[in-house]
Amino acid sequence: MATENIVAKKETILSSVGGFFKDFFVAVAKGDFFVKLSLIWLGAGYIRRKQFVRTLLITAVEAAIILYSIFFAPQYISKLGTLGTVKMESVFNINTMKYDVNNYDDSFQILLFSVISIVVWVVALFIWMKNVITVYNLQLKAKRGEHINSFFDDLNAMLNEKFHVTLLTLPVLGIVLFSVIPIFVLILVAFTNYDQQHMPPADLFSWVGLSNFINLFGGGSLTITFGYSFTRVLIWTLIWSFFATFTTFFGGVMLALFLRNKRTRLPKLWRALFVVTIAVPQFVTLLLVRNFFANNGIANTLLREIGVLQIFQHFGWIANDYIPFLSAPGWAHVTIILVNIWIGVPYQMLIMTGVLSNLPEDQLESASIDGATKLQMFRHITLPYVLFVTGPSLVTDFVKNINNFNVIYLLTQDVYTTTNQALANSQAKEVDLLVTWLFRLTQDYYNYKMASVIGICVFVLCSVITLVAFGLMTRGDKEGVYN
Repeated sequence: MATENIVAKKETILSSVGGFFKDFFVAVAKGDFFVKLSLIWLGAGYIRRKQFVRTLLITAVEAAIILYSIFFAPQYISKLGTLGTVKMESVFNINTMKYDVNNYDDSFQILLFSVISIVVWVVALFIWMKNVITVYNLQLKAKRGEHINSFFDDLNAMLNEKFHVTLLTLPVLGIVLFSVIPIFVLILVAFTNYDQQHMPPADLFSWVGLSNFINLFGGGSLTITFGYSFTRVLIWTLIWSFFATFTTFFGGVMLALFLRNKRTRLPKLWRALFVVTIAVPQFVTLLLVRNFFANNGIANTLLREIGVLQIFQHFGWIANDYIPFLSAPGWAHVTIILVNIWIGVPYQMLIMTGVLSNLPEDQLESASIDGATKLQMFRHITLPYVLFVTGPSLVTDFVKNINNFNVIYLLTQDVYTTTNQALANSQAKEVDLLVTWLFRLTQDYYNYKMASVIGICVFVLCSVITLVAFGLMTRGDKEGVYN
């Protein structure tokens, strides 16, 4: 059923897109002279209906797009195929007797402004087609003798019945500028050799096709390092996301049930103590915990004083006079998960307190009368209800933990050093998530090409998990139905 819903949605989208193009061609074919003239001058259809303000506005937009396309876009679009060929050099100017910088190409500017230009042209194409459809509808209204809104009527409508469109305009514009364009640039960078050896403006980078993806997945000279590292980091990312999500989730459920229990004394006090962990900024907590569990931190000092470290050394569990809580594989993985439980459980406790306050009491009473134990009621009533209510949030938390930068980076930065040469050659560590590896590749090593490939992988991974999870939740048209 979930598959049928997806197919139905695809058909709806295709139908809407097909209807838009059909309306455009009908308008061109059946429109009057002014509708056809609006193919060249966007304001022609409006001036025919004496809508002069609209004429001025749409003409100004058309003029801006034309000027942009003539005087700005070509200088970048024309070089998109090579991403520039002229390197930055110092040229001796015989007139000034000084060395001047030549008129060089900047590969990143060429890529960025080319993407912006393409987006501008796509938007312009939509405006052009939509404008033709609009003026044709005005023609039909005039033919039927219907009222044609003036500019002030449209303005009033935008502040009343179409106010949702007004409110959505700025957010959509922000998404295009700060999300869509950067994503396109990120994707294109993955097909270039943009790294520390090809840093504009001093050096140019160029297209390399699928070689970066081949190095990460299928073959190539870097597969022995990047391919190996990607597999290791991906496995740990999924393991971390699973444990980070479900340990805090079930920990929050258990803690909320504990505080709701009638035998628990001073529940408000306990709740307040746990909430304090949320009140303290997370990065402060993580930095303090990192110092606490450092090789020479308080934890190791206390364990040394009471003789625990000596016992560990005697059995060969540690090689040095400290426990490598955050500096060795295995130890660091477990410590990170435990620290995340301490940080995440109180937050989940607050959510579960609200969810559990709406439990179906009639079902619980019926089960109790029938002789069900506390464990049976939890398994068959409480847990299914909690999962039903918090299911979408659980999926969101899982995806969020895939990109949980703070916990991993703040706990292990400047503390953990890998001894695995294959990982070190690709600037990765055993405790890295895909997102922290990506950050290190860009921030410390300027390897933007491989970071972009990894960024695409993170996007695909999160998208697949989200779609599959929500598909399972809505299977059988039972979304919003609790049994």
